[in-house]
Amino acid sequence: MTAARSGASVIVVGGGVTGLSAGWWLARAGCDVILLDKGVVGWEASGRNGGGASHYHSPLFHEEQRLWPLMDEMLGYPTEYQRERVIVALNEGHLADYRYMARMFREVGYAVDDLTGGEARALAPLVSEACVGGIHLRGVGGHANPQRTVQAYAWALEDLGGRIRQHTPATGFRTEGDRVVAVQTAAGEIGCDALLVAAGPQSGALLAQIGVDLPLAPCRAEMIVTEPAPLMPIGGVDGNGLYGRQTLRGNLAFGGGPLEWIEDLGPSGPIARPSTPLSRNLARRVAELFPKVSDLRVIRSWAGIVETTPDGRPVLDRLESPGNVTVATMSGVGFGLSPASGRAVSELVMDGACSFTDLEKLKLSRFADLEPDWRAARGWTPIGG
Repeated sequence: MTAARSGASVIVVGGGVTGLSAGWWLARAGCDVILLDKGVVGWEASGRNGGGASHYHSPLFHEEQRLWPLMDEMLGYPTEYQRERVIVALNEGHLADYRYMARMFREVGYAVDDLTGGEARALAPLVSEACVGGIHLRGVGGHANPQRTVQAYAWALEDLGGRIRQHTPATGFRTEGDRVVAVQTAAGEIGCDALLVAAGPQSGALLAQIGVDLPLAPCRAEMIVTEPAPLMPIGGVDGNGLYGRQTLRGNLAFGGGPLEWIEDLGPSGPIARPSTPLSRNLARRVAELFPKVSDLRVIRSWAGIVETTPDGRPVLDRLESPGNVTVATMSGVGFGLSPASGRAVSELVMDGACSFTDLEKLKLSRFADLEPDWRAARGWTPIGG
């Protein structure tokens, strides 16, 4: 794609992990890319999550699993990716769910073992004696460091000539015919041949300016980080409604429901501040999962704003109108899928189709008949709202 005068061939709006990955893949393919972010790239949910990479329910799953072990070399910077994960159950109901998950993995060719309680504790010695069993994702899954990863994407994009403009929110668009030809910012207008909107929970409001209805409900997701604990043989451990990992220093970094639903966002979005009730809830469940180190202090608490579609699945779509606009919103699963989603989105931008998987189920048109009060019907409204 040729660069637009006084602009770029592609403008990416949104500097989360999805926008960064897509921008990097586009730059690898020779596109001139400008990436805009309203703040600091990767500063919200993309850098504040559990770092997991095990999304077997996604059409991007096989590409996610193929790419993650290659990403450090491809990017040229460390992501701290580690293969393997243990999911442990503190009751028989959860164990049945995890055994079903293991069967799904095995049916599509991945190595996953069923574990007894003792076997699970051998791999994750800090886990509670109440553990009744679990599963060991040997040839699938894994986790990476979110902060390191978004930094790696950003640096790798710049190494390829991509231009990242932080603290530069998109405020509007200029169209000619059935195309977006420029993005408007406080710093001036930037021309483009193609536009990718990957602005997380702000994507809906931005796209509404060009007549596109993208239904999203924003919510605040939270993580806590403890003091370092003795290192376990496998650092990726899920259970008790938690997802997360043990860092290379030994810290336990975990999140996982409940979510705090918030109102629709303005141009700058809400403050991604931690919430004391959510932090207490997380701390209690981390202590239940790892009672042997329940005396560790919580040293950090993070929050990020994530977007959720009505069916909880991403939207990855090259629009019919405007014809040069692509939408990428990941509905809370952006980090782990980012190597694959970035490649898929870059192909949508350049070619209008993805070469390695079928994205039909992720098209925006599936919401054409959505009920107007869909958020209220699902109870996805702020407390008191």
